[in-house]
Amino acid sequence: MTEYGRSSGSEPWHPEDPLYGDQGWGGQQAAAGQPPYGGQPQQQYPQQPQQYGNQQDPYQQDPYQQDPYQQQYGQQQQQYGQQQQQQYNDQQQYNGAWDTGQHPAMPYGADPADTYGGQQPGYGSQQEADYYATPEAYPPPQPPGRRQAEPEPPTSDWDAEAPQEETHPFFTGDDGRDDDGEYDDDPREPRRGGGREGRGKTKKKSRNGVACLVVSLILVGGLGGVGYFGYQFWQGQFGAPEDYTGAGSGSAQVDIPKGAGLGEIGAILREAGVVKSSGAFVSAADGKSIEAGVYTLAKGMSGKNAVAAMLNPASRNNLIVPPGKRNSWVYEQIDKRLGVKAGTTKAVATAKVKTLGLPDWADDNRDIKDPLEGFLYPDTYPVAKGMKPEAVLQKMVAQANEAFGKKDLKAEAARLGLKSPLEVLTVASLVQAEGKYKQDFDKVSRVVYNRLKPNNAETVGRLEFDSTINFIKSESTLDVGSVDNLRKIKDPYNTYDIKGLPPGPISNPGLDAFGSALNPTPGPWYYFVSITEDETLFAVTNAEHERNRKKYEEQQEKNRQ
Repeated sequence: MTEYGRSSGSEPWHPEDPLYGDQGWGGQQAAAGQPPYGGQPQQQYPQQPQQYGNQQDPYQQDPYQQDPYQQQYGQQQQQYGQQQQQQYNDQQQYNGAWDTGQHPAMPYGADPADTYGGQQPGYGSQQEADYYATPEAYPPPQPPGRRQAEPEPPTSDWDAEAPQEETHPFFTGDDGRDDDGEYDDDPREPRRGGGREGRGKTKKKSRNGVACLVVSLILVGGLGGVGYFGYQFWQGQFGAPEDYTGAGSGSAQVDIPKGAGLGEIGAILREAGVVKSSGAFVSAADGKSIEAGVYTLAKGMSGKNAVAAMLNPASRNNLIVPPGKRNSWVYEQIDKRLGVKAGTTKAVATAKVKTLGLPDWADDNRDIKDPLEGFLYPDTYPVAKGMKPEAVLQKMVAQANEAFGKKDLKAEAARLGLKSPLEVLTVASLVQAEGKYKQDFDKVSRVVYNRLKPNNAETVGRLEFDSTINFIKSESTLDVGSVDNLRKIKDPYNTYDIKGLPPGPISNPGLDAFGSALNPTPGPWYYFVSITEDETLFAVTNAEHERNRKKYEEQQEKNRQ
């Protein structure tokens, strides 16, 4: 191998050699349309195993015998090498200086602006046609100082600088599938003849029109929906609600739960067919208070008539249990409202007492006359024909559990020196029966706890309440008889005879009496007597109490006159 190339052989010098030919100013292949090797025709050789120079084929049988064809081939190779050397010498006049960094030697008489020294880029002795002048040809090569790196051709239509045609399927109507439902090529690949642009434009326009139609329908539907809801809102805010006219006809029974607002009541009435809309009822009620309970109303009533009927007590099938009422009274009222035989509810209470929801501490004394006494909580209950006594009783017991269960009665009983939660409820029933008036409950409660003390010198642990005698006799009177006669009555509820509390409550106390039983006012009183509704007199000793009793009798005499 020499400095400028290898020795004569069949292969040309390496194209990257700095002195290899004039390959279009860059050491590349001969320019298109120019014959290589200085215009000399290239010898074509048959496709046979070749020998180069004097090298021998190791597979040759006779190494001393020269093949005639081999001799001819060697001569041609030598002639080819000489032509290559001559072409290189000719090019040394211009090319060599570029790679060595020296200025090229210009021939005498040549125009400095003439880069080729008067020679055409064909490098041959013959005048060749200018192949750069045709429209299809590449531009002629530039001198090294003017050369610029050519930008890489765009790999896809998306990389081109020219404005791109919108290709999104929403605008073109082309979802990437052909008529057979198959997907086309990647839309980013260059479009070639017969590609998607070559296929039907009518199809794209048709799909584009369908897309616009769908968008229009959506917009129109949205505007219509907004308009509809806007109208409904306007009707609800400013329009008159739908309403019937007149007092209606037929009969409907509705149950209004406790705590229901006017809107909820209106919805219940509309569902039962009483009014046409909840809004008509709410508008007619105008903030009036409607009590809970069962109402018997007509169907098809105007909102105004429905409100008037519900404000009339005659239309209500409600049972109001006042505080202090005994169970015997409650049973009678339930029988009347249900239209059942007298004694029916009491029989159910006795037979199904374990299924009515009483707390586990309710029936803890075998001497209790009625386990439900004290648990039919004072409130308003819907009671109408068609209902069962058991269901009514269950509601009352549930109300009692809710009201009394807000306190830890076992802990409260221990704090007050009582044996059980039932005794707390029993004290509350005594306060309710003896106190009469709410403002007196706290002091009456203190009298109860003071008398329960076994070492007190006034009653020696007896309560001596007339209310317990009335409970035994199922009466409500102030004249229960003399103390001597009362102590002869043998009954576990007779507080003139027994010491301590009776076996259970003697009435159904309200929440006020229950609270006073838990929080009695501190004081030394053992006696009390109510002179009037606004005046109750309390005493510590029996002598003081007798003076107060005379005042009571004088007041009763005035009331009879």
